[in-house]
Amino acid sequence: MVKYIQVKLQDNVSDIKCPSPTCDHSLEPLSCRPKIANHLFNKWCDVLCESYVLRFDRVYCPNRDCSALVVNECGNAGSLKRCVCPNCKKPFCFKCKVSWHAGYRCEESGETRDVNDIAFGILSERKRWMRCPVCRHCVELVKGCNAVRCRCGIKFCYRCGKKFDSLWCNCPNSSTCFMLKNSMLKLILWIFFEYLRNQEGFY
Repeated sequence: MVKYIQVKLQDNVSDIKCPSPTCDHSLEPLSCRPKIANHLFNKWCDVLCESYVLRFDRVYCPNRDCSALVVNECGNAGSLKRCVCPNCKKPFCFKCKVSWHAGYRCEESGETRDVNDIAFGILSERKRWMRCPVCRHCVELVKGCNAVRCRCGIKFCYRCGKKFDSLWCNCPNSSTCFMLKNSMLKLILWIFFEYLRNQEGFY
């Protein structure tokens, strides 16, 4: 039995089935521990951990002094970006697997940046500034509606950062004043058509 377990572990099999042809139960490491050597038991535990981790998205911490394995057990890999390594406590981007690029998109993270660029990115993230989707200049909304116009002339939503395709943004955080304008426009048109319908000779 010990030899059987040893061969299975050499093949990196984590779920070791009973060798009997009529049995489909799995062997448990803790039950077998008194019979097998410590190094074999440790190998079994390592293989079990590795097979468990492989089911999830994972990344190694990009900090050279750390390189700890970080596992995403939440299952939201597409939306997960900013993470803090549980080992070194430094932030990094789970999506592009580099140190956290504050204020910059993932596709811009590969560009070489100096200390001032990094400091500005951290500041823009802290102040919650939004970048223009076209020219990428930072815009600060002091007050008013979420529909802002960049100095390059592009109008975009300050909440989601998307360029306006029509009169307003369709994101859940859409600007309320644009929706109010749309409602007011409908009300004015309704009053106008009601007025025309009541006029003599209008069909």
